[in-house]
Amino acid sequence: MTLKNKQVLLFDLDGTLVDSAPDLVVALNKTLRDLNKQEHGEKIIRSWVGNGAKVLVERGLSGSSTIDSELDIALAEKALSIFLIHYRDFICVETVLYDGVKEGLIAFKEAGFRLGIITNKPEALIQPILIGLGIDGLFEIIIGADTLPEKKPHPLPLLHAAEKLSVTIEQCLMIGDSKNDILAAKAANMDSVGLTYGYNYGEDISLYNPQWCFDTFSELTGELTTLVHR
Repeated sequence: MTLKNKQVLLFDLDGTLVDSAPDLVVALNKTLRDLNKQEHGEKIIRSWVGNGAKVLVERGLSGSSTIDSELDIALAEKALSIFLIHYRDFICVETVLYDGVKEGLIAFKEAGFRLGIITNKPEALIQPILIGLGIDGLFEIIIGADTLPEKKPHPLPLLHAAEKLSVTIEQCLMIGDSKNDILAAKAANMDSVGLTYGYNYGEDISLYNPQWCFDTFSELTGELTTLVHR
C-alpha cells in the first residue's frame, strides 16, 4: 500500500490538529491550586499531554511524567473531577488550530478523503473544540478516550473506526503526533503518519517508525492531495 491508496484519514486531536496545551495548563494549575498542590509551568505540562485527562491529572499531582506509585486514588479521582470542571470553562479559550489545519482538512474533503478523529480526550470535550475552531461537520466518526473500552495505544479505536466506515485497514491512515498514535496503528496493522510538531513527550516521533513523517500539516496536505490528482 502507498499513500495514494488511502481513502480514510484518522486524525489525533491534541498536538495534531489543535494546540490545546495553554487551556490544559490553566485547568490543571487551577485544579492543583484548589487542592493546595504545587503548580507547574507550561513547558513541563506540555510534556505530560497526550494520554488523556486522567493521566494528565495524575502526572500533575505526581509532579512528574512518571506517576507516583503511592498516589492516593481518592485524591486522584477528586482532582480529575475538579479538572474536568475547570477545563470545560477553559476548553477553547486559547486553544488554536495548528497552521494549515483548517485549509488542509477542507482540501482533503474536496479531494474525496473521508475523515475521522481518534483521540484520548474524553468524548464530551471533543465537539466543543471542533465547534469553537470551526471544523465541526468535517468528520464522519469521532472516537474519544471513553467511547470504547480501550483507548490508544490499544488498536481497538482504529479497528472500530475501520469497521464503522466499512473500509479495510489498508485503506486507512492514522495521523498523529504521539507515540500512542503510531503504536496503536502498528497494533492494528494500519499505516501511519508521524507529525513532528506536536507533544510526544519530547521524543522524536520518527523513533517509533511511522511509515511517513512530516514537519507541517501543509506538507501532509500537499503530499496527499497531489497524489489524488496524479
